[in-house]
Amino acid sequence: MTLRTHTIGGRGLAASVEGLGTMGMTAMYGTPDEAEAIRTVHHAVELGVTMFDTADMYGPFSGEELLGQALKGRRDGLIVATKGGGVTLDEAGKIVGGPNGRPEYLRACVAGSLRRLGTDHIDLFYLHRVDRAVPAEETFGALADLVTEGKLRYLGISEASPASIRAAHAVAPLSAVQTEYSLFSRDVEDNGVLDTVRELGIGFVAYAPLGRGFLTGTVRSVLDLPPQDFRRTSPRFAETNLEQNLSLLDRIVATADELGVTTGQLALAWVLAQDGVTAIPGTKRRAWLEQNVAAAAIELDPATLAGLSAAIPAGAAAGERYAPMGMASIQE
Repeated sequence: MTLRTHTIGGRGLAASVEGLGTMGMTAMYGTPDEAEAIRTVHHAVELGVTMFDTADMYGPFSGEELLGQALKGRRDGLIVATKGGGVTLDEAGKIVGGPNGRPEYLRACVAGSLRRLGTDHIDLFYLHRVDRAVPAEETFGALADLVTEGKLRYLGISEASPASIRAAHAVAPLSAVQTEYSLFSRDVEDNGVLDTVRELGIGFVAYAPLGRGFLTGTVRSVLDLPPQDFRRTSPRFAETNLEQNLSLLDRIVATADELGVTTGQLALAWVLAQDGVTAIPGTKRRAWLEQNVAAAAIELDPATLAGLSAAIPAGAAAGERYAPMGMASIQE
């Protein structure tokens, strides 16, 4: 199949409606398998995926290195997106501080990302988290300079409030806002983020559109997760919340069965049906990739979309998206 392409924002960026998130290839989700991860990236290109998302803190650093290796000689026509400033990293990749939007730090971030990705430009660079101590004029003024220099093509921001989105966009026009969004995480519908990006003509990129794998139905217990999987620390996967969340998931199983698709594909199709949304489901295996890409061809009628939204209403999921330290860096 060929994934359709659409525009993301109003600055000229275009990519497949479904990209590939690569965080789990080197970090967070159990033991990495580099060879299979690279085969998955190659297969994604074959299937028509044109956007690949990573960040300096994935690994740290190894996520960008793997993607650079996987896309070597295959870069033409692809959108490589990475993120920096989510945490402060030293040269060895050790986390030594929180979000960092200082101009000199972001310049160093971009230089490192270019080196690890093996490229002379980054198509889409996101400020990974807002640094409340640094004015948007300084942070995005520096990023705008890097666009002028040709090192970055388009800019974005991740997990930012409407006020921060507006402030950044006023300094250096944004092409994308990236935030978690799924049937289980619909905060952006209520906190003004979706309204803001649509008003300003900025694209919206949904990460974790499968609820970090929960919406696939494969996690019925924390014991289903690998020992080093970060989801073992996630409130939504905690035993105290899991039973309620499973009951929500079970509400959409019948619809998936009726349509002859998996619950994960149904949940992903719901995200892709939202106006102006690009989804970047993450996976490190080809089998899951194929299922995810197939979801882009599923057309849900208005009644089905409304039924899914009603089955898992905004705010229904039990537990926060991250542990307290992670939630502290997210703007509401």
